[in-house]
Amino acid sequence: MTTFATSDDCKVYREELRNRLPARIFDAHVHIRSDGDFPPDFQFPADSYHRRFDNGFTLARWREIMAELLPQQECFLNCFGTPHQAANRDVVPAVDNHHVFGMALLSPADSVDALQTRIEKNRLAGVKPYLNFAATHCNKAPNDVEIADMLTPAQLEYLNAAGLIITLHIPRARRFADPLNQRQMVELCRNYPRITFLFAHIGRAYYRQNILDANLEELADYPNAWFDTAMFNHQVVLANACERFPISRIVFGSDAPIAFLRGKSVEINNQYAYLMGEPYRIGTTLYDPQCTVTFSTFFYEQLRALLDVLSPEECENVLFNNAYKLFRNTTARYLS
Repeated sequence: MTTFATSDDCKVYREELRNRLPARIFDAHVHIRSDGDFPPDFQFPADSYHRRFDNGFTLARWREIMAELLPQQECFLNCFGTPHQAANRDVVPAVDNHHVFGMALLSPADSVDALQTRIEKNRLAGVKPYLNFAATHCNKAPNDVEIADMLTPAQLEYLNAAGLIITLHIPRARRFADPLNQRQMVELCRNYPRITFLFAHIGRAYYRQNILDANLEELADYPNAWFDTAMFNHQVVLANACERFPISRIVFGSDAPIAFLRGKSVEINNQYAYLMGEPYRIGTTLYDPQCTVTFSTFFYEQLRALLDVLSPEECENVLFNNAYKLFRNTTARYLS
């Protein structure tokens, strides 16, 4: 008996995924809700995807859903909270640094002492800054935020000395094709060589022209530049990234719980949009209210795309080995 997976999900898994996926899956990009990270009376808007999970998405719920969607795989994750202004950034997921790794949310308003305490106390692998925190701190409109606004030099110096990971969701309308973003991404990698910069969503290059205009070859020269594939089911973009950048530094990420919604992202005239089978809003959303299309989850669509682009050996590395090695090596500091 399942509580999340449908009969169609089970069919997709049985016919398309079960025999092609590696035995272990590492999801490097999961948002987890923990006790106390939001005020007791806090509510997300009615059309927020958080309502799909009754305003909560715990580690236990992640495990339940993964056990239904990937019943024969052993699943690992790196997780962090929800980057919302109402979130308490001192509350982080509980980690074991084997199956569960974690990161702290980070605002440029956070002192280095507070950041260090948050990381060391909870044995975290690094941090997840976000542009809305920077917009508030710098008094900028979200589209005007730069990467340089998202972390302070003092925070970067600490993270570099500690050899930690930053999962970075880059800002600005042109995302990976933006020359300012490209320059600042390179500057970060060059100036802070002991930080692993895990650029989320392949630099948010969700459509073909955006990845073609990206400086992947330049970033490939920096061994601390990495990418996760969160919310990607665009095979052309994935293939281009894997051709121009070392696959050994690309990791699978889903962006759960968003990835557990039913839908598919599509390219339309050098833009992208989310075709949704459920009435929730995530970016540019096109909703099918008549339910004329039977949707799988974004999670399955991402796996389908990766399996069609990568060889079996590459799949095993992207879907498990690369991330597990990175996160285990980073958190080995807590074993001494």
